[in-house]
Amino acid sequence: MKKAYVIGLGRSGMAAARLLKQQGWNVIVSDRSTGESLLETKELLVAQGIEVNLGSLPTLETSQIDLIVVSPGVPWDSSILIEARDRGIDTIGELELAWRSLQTLPWLGITGTNGKTTTTALLAAIFQTAGIKAPPCGNIGYAACELALAPPPEWVIAEISSFQIESSRELAPQIGIWTTFTPDHLNRHGTLENYYRIKASLLKRCQHKIFNGDDPYLANLGSTEWKDAYWTSIRGKAHLIGSPETGVYLENNQIIAFGRPVLPLSAFEMIGEHNQQNLLLAVAAARLAQIEPEAIQLAVSNFKGVPHRLEYVCSVNGIKFINDSKATNYDAAVVGLKSVSSPVILIAGGEAKTGDNSDWLAMIKTKVAKVLLIGQDGPTLAENLKQSGYLDYQVVETMEKAVKAALSIATNLHTSVVLLSPACASFDQYQSFEHRGDHFRELCEGLIGD
Repeated sequence: MKKAYVIGLGRSGMAAARLLKQQGWNVIVSDRSTGESLLETKELLVAQGIEVNLGSLPTLETSQIDLIVVSPGVPWDSSILIEARDRGIDTIGELELAWRSLQTLPWLGITGTNGKTTTTALLAAIFQTAGIKAPPCGNIGYAACELALAPPPEWVIAEISSFQIESSRELAPQIGIWTTFTPDHLNRHGTLENYYRIKASLLKRCQHKIFNGDDPYLANLGSTEWKDAYWTSIRGKAHLIGSPETGVYLENNQIIAFGRPVLPLSAFEMIGEHNQQNLLLAVAAARLAQIEPEAIQLAVSNFKGVPHRLEYVCSVNGIKFINDSKATNYDAAVVGLKSVSSPVILIAGGEAKTGDNSDWLAMIKTKVAKVLLIGQDGPTLAENLKQSGYLDYQVVETMEKAVKAALSIATNLHTSVVLLSPACASFDQYQSFEHRGDHFRELCEGLIGD
């Protein structure tokens, strides 16, 4: 019996282990953590005949290994994976494993620095409205391997991160979307060029490629590297890369796809130009998948957005509290600030990422009345603000203190918006950006009863 190692016991690792076991593999799962939730998962897998080792990583010396499957959080350049690849051991990610089981189905893959989640969720809603079974997977929704364990869907709609692309050699969606491209994850990928190369490798394997023509980096390469792509633009037909007959654009508040009006922009409730860009990408993919305009318009008109991305939480004494916890880098946080009315009380901070924060600092000077800083890198961001000449900040350390202070300051300054848009990862204080956003929501809703 062939032996497979699964490294990482999150949702994707668990799904990969179950799928391999179903396919007749001898499966061993390892995770360096030993948390209580992992102990519960271990019990479930052991009951299915799967060996689970917590608090350790596998070694390659003990016995013959035929396959290694890694979860997205496992660095592709970790020593054990480098050694495995050098030894010719088949080493892939969980998404690639799902592709091997589901490649007879049409796939729709969405990647990019920002905008992936909203675009993926909107497409899932459009497909559902059209009566097509296509639950979202990958970075949101199901682990991809979970779809291979169940009766198969009609389409696979996958949000795909650079981590997942890096560990997927053959994954080739029928339709691929590239939402935006700005520096991110450079602590893992090293250089911007390498980060771009990873993203581009997925799109090059896609049959149909859709690009956000309003993204400066992508547009700069449009007429050279991506001549066969479909392009979108919210700035109108005149700004479209390529022929209007092969593009999707906004003109006179109408969305035109491949030469045909599809829906009025007024049907779309989400705020911000970035969300209009996401909408055009989703419309382009839906039309390529032969979904009729009527279903697209109905789905779009009912779509309220995704949690943790400019999510309205509540109003307290006329002050709106907005949860943008998914803004885990400077560029996403700039988009968040652009999308709300000023002046705003901003809650930011956490585990800072490598990147240029000059645009973020400039936007703060333009729109923010006070910055409340949380997390391990709050003091560092405070120093950045000070050096830029912005002095209306306060290091409050925790979300509890930030929310309480935000209400008081917003009341005194007569500002109408409190925005959590951290510009940082969450792992210094939380399990995920969702965990951080849920805590913010809970604290804000608690203010209503005070």
